[in-house]
Order: sequence, then C-alpha cells, then structure tokens
Amino acid sequence: MSGISTHILDTSLGRPATSIEVTLHRKTDDGTWQQLGLQQTDNDGRCREMLPENISLDPGEYRLHFETAPYHCAQGVTALYPFIEIPFMVREGDAHLHIPLLLTANGYTTYRGS
Repeated sequence: MSGISTHILDTSLGRPATSIEVTLHRKTDDGTWQQLGLQQTDNDGRCREMLPENISLDPGEYRLHFETAPYHCAQGVTALYPFIEIPFMVREGDAHLHIPLLLTANGYTTYRGS
C-alpha cells in the first residue's frame, strides 16, 4: 500500500473516534493548500487511504485537517479544539505514511505510525 492513512483514538473513552471528517491537503509551489482527499473515519476510527488513486505521493508539505467539533458535540462534551491540523513532510523515498491522532476534549497527540 502506498499513500497516507490515519486513525483516531479517543483516549478519554478508550475507543476509536468514528465519523470524523478528515481532509488531506498538499502545499503548492505558490504557498496555497490544495485539497487532495476527503473522508470520514470508519467504525474502527480509520481512514485507510487519504490519497486518491490517481494522485502520487510526491515529496512536499502536507497536512491533515480533522473536524473534531461535531464529534465532541455528539459525545455531549465541550471541547477546546474545534478542529485539529497536523502538518507533515513527505520525503523522497516515502512509500506510505500513517499519521495517528490520539484525541481528548482538551488535548491531542500525534506521531508517525507504521
């Protein structure tokens, strides 16, 4: 598999965060952001392939945007972050990047997954 994937775990509940809208963007040469993909997390909290099949994983600056406010609202929780953006670099030779998000109402953590 090549491309970009993510998953979200709600660490305050100890379970996957489902139905969160996630968009993938790549920074263009003129400094603007181009949207490449749009998905919702599945029942396992995953977006297994954010990069559409017709777009190659080229080196550059990317970001994932997680629309977290509707998720927290559905949980009946007032959250600090209405959305979360994670910028990251794709380097020459990267075949696949997995960018997980560990989420709570008042904080988040991310790392390079496998």
